Amino acid sequence: MSDFDWLDLDARLLRLLVTVVEAGSITGAAQRLGVTQSAVSHLLDKLRAITGEALFVKSGRGIVATARAGELALRARELLGDLERFARPDVFEPERWHTTFTIAANDFQRDLLLPALAKRLRVEAPGVALRVIPSDVPGLEMLRNEHCQLIVSPRPPEGGDIVQKRLFEDRYRVFYDPAVRAAPRTRRDYLAADHVTVVYAPVPVACPAMPMYMVWHLRHQHDAAHRWLRRLLEDVSRAAIASAPKAG
Repeated sequence: MSDFDWLDLDARLLRLLVTVVEAGSITGAAQRLGVTQSAVSHLLDKLRAITGEALFVKSGRGIVATARAGELALRARELLGDLERFARPDVFEPERWHTTFTIAANDFQRDLLLPALAKRLRVEAPGVALRVIPSDVPGLEMLRNEHCQLIVSPRPPEGGDIVQKRLFEDRYRVFYDPAVRAAPRTRRDYLAADHVTVVYAPVPVACPAMPMYMVWHLRHQHDAAHRWLRRLLEDVSRAAIASAPKAG
């Protein structure tokens, strides 16, 4: 049994637990939190004393969360969200919002949208730190487990607790080096060419449009801060598409 009372838990310890689980190392967690490694180690010792069990085990040069730590981190994320909403005024004021907002996006949508979003946030919500992680092929657990609060992807995961909204629509394109060859004009010509990589169906052929979605978990559907940020991303998307060069 632990000699510590559960009231010794605070938001700082909950945030520490989530950060160490995500970072997978004391060094990485210290860098994210802006503290020393010894401070992280000290707080982990306190957390271990409160829970009465080891939450991390050594693995090579890093550490790995136990199954129990993973379970507690899920609950900690929910509690941190509740605490943030508890401290937020009834009327949402972006300039008073302090949080780290994580968006999952791959290179195209990341480069197209997120620099402009970060610029708007610095002006309108300077207390919000934007964290970007790769989405790859996004899965439901990214949102359910709060690895991110928003996904921007043409391939949104589907689930009863997942919400999506179309941001814009783009088209597939072929890129080639005109110093090496002319553009392929037919399917046969395209398939016979050397490719760097082929990810989707061959082009030039009739292809469906490529819609881009933002996706979030139902728990954030009516949250005033999240709704504000989603509207901001929509504004950024409209501006980016309006200013993009038109294909000839």
